[in-house]
This record gives sequence, C-alpha cells and structure tokens, in this order.
Amino acid sequence: MTEYPHLLSPLQVGSQTLRNRVIMGSMHTGMEDRSKHLDELAAYFAERAKGGVALAITGGYSPNWHGWLLPAGSLMASKRMADKHRVVTDAVHEHDGKIALQILHAGRYGYHPFQKGASKIKAPINPFTPKAMSTKEVDRCVDDFVRAAKLAKRAGYDGVEIMGSEGYLINQFVTARTNDRTDRWGGSADNRMRFPTEIVQRVREAVGDDMLILYRLSLLDLVDNAQSWDETVQLAQQVEAAGASIINTGIGWHEARIPTIVTSVPRAAFSWATGKLRPEVGIPVMASNRINTPGVAEDILARGDADLISMARPFLADPDFVNKAASGDADLINTCIACNQACLDHTFKNKRASCLVNPRAGHETELILLPVRTAKRIAVVGAGPAGLAAATELAGRGHHVELFEADQEIGGQFRLAMQIPGKEEFAETLRYFSRRIEATGVKLHLGRRATADDLADFDEIVISTGVVPRIPAIEGVDHAKVVSYADVIKGHVPVGNSVAVMGAGGIGFDVSEFLLHSTNETLEHWMARWGVVDPSVGRGGLGTKVKAPPKRQITLLQRKKSSLGKDLGKTSGWVHRATLKDSGVAMVPGVSYDRIDDAGLHITLNKGEDNEESRVLDVDTIVLCTGQESVRELLAPLEASGKSIHVIGGADIAAELDAKRAIKQATELAARL
Repeated sequence: MTEYPHLLSPLQVGSQTLRNRVIMGSMHTGMEDRSKHLDELAAYFAERAKGGVALAITGGYSPNWHGWLLPAGSLMASKRMADKHRVVTDAVHEHDGKIALQILHAGRYGYHPFQKGASKIKAPINPFTPKAMSTKEVDRCVDDFVRAAKLAKRAGYDGVEIMGSEGYLINQFVTARTNDRTDRWGGSADNRMRFPTEIVQRVREAVGDDMLILYRLSLLDLVDNAQSWDETVQLAQQVEAAGASIINTGIGWHEARIPTIVTSVPRAAFSWATGKLRPEVGIPVMASNRINTPGVAEDILARGDADLISMARPFLADPDFVNKAASGDADLINTCIACNQACLDHTFKNKRASCLVNPRAGHETELILLPVRTAKRIAVVGAGPAGLAAATELAGRGHHVELFEADQEIGGQFRLAMQIPGKEEFAETLRYFSRRIEATGVKLHLGRRATADDLADFDEIVISTGVVPRIPAIEGVDHAKVVSYADVIKGHVPVGNSVAVMGAGGIGFDVSEFLLHSTNETLEHWMARWGVVDPSVGRGGLGTKVKAPPKRQITLLQRKKSSLGKDLGKTSGWVHRATLKDSGVAMVPGVSYDRIDDAGLHITLNKGEDNEESRVLDVDTIVLCTGQESVRELLAPLEASGKSIHVIGGADIAAELDAKRAIKQATELAARL
C-alpha cells in the first residue's frame, strides 16, 4: 500500500513501460553545450534515475546550428556527437531509468545573429531579428529534426521530445502572431500546423515503433494573436495521428507577461487546462508547471486531469523525490520553492544551473558529501538557512553536531520570507530542515544564545548567526513612525494606511507586497489578477487583468537613480515590478533622505545635474529596508581562545538576504570538514 497509488503506478506506452507516472521535465543546465561536460551530465541524470524517476528529458538540443539557443550551443547533428552521448544514456539505464533527448530549435529566441524563424518578426525579448526561412529551408529543417531523432536513437535514448511550446520555432510556425508566410507552411491554421505534424510523422517513420515520441504542446500561449482552443485541440489530435506517444504540456511563451513558474504562482495552477485537453486525445497527457510535492501530483492524477506528471526543478531540489515518496518519507523531500535563483536565473545568465536549496545539483561530481573517517564535535551557532544546511550536512556525514539558536524557532530570515504573499513555499524548506535535524541526529538548542564558554569543548565552531536590520544615520530615525522591516513582517508593530518604504532591494519589494496583499490567495483570484482565462473564452488563455484594490497607499524609495527592481532576479524581478505597479505603488528613484519628523519623511529628489526637488511624504508609517549588518559578537572571544572557527552566511557577508550563497557556502564547508 502507498499514499500515492496513482503517482507510483506503472504506465505502458507503446512497447515501453514507465515504472511510475513521474517525468523529470527538460531543463537546460549548461552542461549540454560542451561535450567535455557529458560525464558531469551523466552523473546528474544517473542520480535522478537512481532516485526513481521513470523518464528524464534532457535540456534542448538543436537539430541544426541556426536553431542554437546560444552561439555554439547544444546540438545533435552528427554520429560523432551521438556516440559521445552513450555515457549519459548508459548511466541512466544502469539504474533502470529511461531518458529522452529534447529536440529544440530556438527560432527567433536564439540569442545569436544566425537565427532563422518562420517569419522575419523580432521577439520582444531578443535584440536579434530572425531571417525568414525559405520554403526549401523549412523542408530541410524537418529533415534536420528527423536526423536528430535518429541520432538520439543511435545514442541510446529511449525517446525524443519535440519541443513545440514556450514560443520556440515550432510554436512560432503554428500561430499567426509569428507566421505571416504565404507558402504551404503559412496562411491557414491547417498550413501553420503542417510543420509540427510533418516533423512528428517523419520522425516516427525514421525511428520505428519502439521509441517514445513526446510532443510538447503549447497548451496556453498567454500572448495575444495566439492559437484558439479549437486549433490547440486540432494540433494535439494531428500529432497523435502522426505518431506521438505522449503529449507534454507547455504553458506560456517566454515573452508572455504572465508568470507561470515563479513561487507566487499557485501550485498546479494550470493542471485544469491539461484536464481540458485530456478527453480530446487517446494518448497519455502530461501536466506540468508548479507541481512540487507528491501529494499535489497524486491529486492531479486522481481527479483525471492527466496521465503523467512533469516536474523539472523539484528534481534539482531533491533527486530522491520519487524514492522518498514511495518509502513513506515524503516529509524528508527537499521541496522546490520555485525561487529560480540558482536554476533559471543562472540559465539566462549563461551560468551552470543549480538549486538554492540543493547546491549539489549540477555539481554532483565535485560537491561530494562522503561519510567521515573520524567524527568531530562541531557546534553550529545560528539556525538560519546557512546554519541549518551546515548542521544537517555535517551530521549526515557522521560528525557529532550541536545547533544553537537564540530564538524559539529555527529559520532565521526564511521565517520572515515565508510570511510574504507568494513566498509561502519557503515554509517547506524549514519543514525539510526540521526533519533532517531529527533524521541526522543534530542536537538542537532552541532559545539559547551561545557564549564562548558554551563552545569551549568543541573541535570546530561554525558561526552562522545571520544579520540584523541596519539602521541608517538619518536625523529623526528614532521617530515613532519609523519601524524595521523585521518588526513589520513579524507583526510586532502597527502599520498605517499610508506607508513609505525606504530601500527598494528585494526586502523593500517583499515588504511592499506584504503590506498590499494577503497570503494564500485562491487560484481563481490569482488567475483574475493576471488575466488568465479558459482558452475557449480567450485565445491562448489570455484575458484582461482584474486589479484588486490595494490595502494601503505605498511609496517605495531608493537612493540609486536606476529603475527600481533592476537588480532583482532575472526571471522573477519583472513579476514583482508588475505586481507593485498594478497595485498603484509609487516607485521613486534618486532619493536622498534628509530627516524624519512629525510632518513625515523629508526627501530630496535628484533629477539630474542642478535639478533637485525637496518633498515631504506625509505618511503614517516609515519602514526601514536599508540593508543588514552581520551579527558577529562571538567571533572576537572565540578567536582569542584559538578555536577553529568558520563564519558563513549573513554572519560572513551581510548581503541582501542571499540564501543561495549561504546554503552553498554551508554545504561546501560541510564537505570539507
């Protein structure tokens, strides 16, 4: 008996049996682009296959160089390339897993000047304009997809996924938005669908019946001039008839201005759309996007919305996701919190993808946590993200670890983050660390502020005491109107109807959202707020935003003259900016803070050379989000005692709540000690 009978049941697809319904969706990690990284890619996929995934899908490989995502990027175009991939497929098969190669032609999303697309229509997110393919070039491109599929079979892959969503080339062909062709590949909806249909049909003819063909269908384009629902269904039925084994679902083009995967998107926000498609086809349909726990996945399958579940980032966070669910240890799953900070943000900066909560992801061959030969007594002081990661990884290796925390609860800054609307997932990380503390035998001391004397008998001491809010040197900063962000989030102070937020980094944006909206909004409210509708009502699922009245009038201020939120996450910053803009937040750059008194916050606006304007913001509350300072009182007495000391996290660098750096630093320390 299992708690997840649908999720863990096998599925027969053609001649192949998937051992459960869990698919590891495609993610571009950066290891695909150079053959010298194939051994690392093999270790990465092997760990997930060992963890129980039924089928893993690689990052996208272009069928030709015009379709590169990046210059000289991932490509599957020769026998030599295919043969090198044997190390990857063999590693997966060694653990009884299956793996498919995703074939992805970027089209106008290719970040290079050699790109070619359905038409000469520039993408709003790309500085390069594509050259329109000639009729013969389209024919040759179909040939290239077929060649890539045959090479994938030669390389030992169990299948291929043909990438037809997210606004890449195939998606560009099927919508009038990006296809103004007048030949047989454009014009009518039937002609626009010819490209994917011929690709699937000819790939099936080339690889035979024993290979899986997944087609990733754009279920909701979430852009204007997109496919209608009837056209989406028609395309799904055509690729099924052409020989597809499974339809995977893609949500939203990359240029869509609706979030689809960030942490503020409700769990399984789009599974209803998969459920809408499923009765229209006779092959298995896969749900995707913001599915991060076995319980959520089980519910989708149980109510008949899908046959399979695609989870990508959750397998960065925990490669043993499936095995833990199957063994009754789901509470030990390191849950993906959809922060995007180390995965997609890295990908779009051409860096190796990893994971904030699991920095070993993508670094399996270099960040290794082996059992220790000689156990040490190690004290970890501070149970924020850095301290929790250090304590549990050290204990997991076999050290005797005691963790000291001055507060009555673990979590540090994560306990604040989980109070922000749309960041409720951060509570999952604290749930995970709570269970890891128990499972690894860490001795936890809550409500105990450690002294140097308390630490005298330990072999190693890890200082992870975090940060406190920085109080700026401004006249009147001790006025009754002035409060710190920590006290606001903890609910320790009242906040009025008009608020000035000083500091527009990540904390300033978070505090503004905290003061504007309630946590745990319903899916219906979220869809209305972002303008997501049933695709049979609005083409591509795109509707009109319904703006909710904000709870407060907020002015967000920063010293820098640049646009507010410019330094937020690459893939999530725009969401925060749009949320505040839609809620009427006044965002003011180039501010000098003069003083605070009964009249309010006195500021000077620096509008340029010899152009300044003084203002007084008559607000009820002024919230300080003006940075942090490291807590390091223990360091001097411990150094004087000659102890072996390691300082990590915010105690090391009081950066803007950089949990990614803190957990990575802690994990690397645990691997060394």
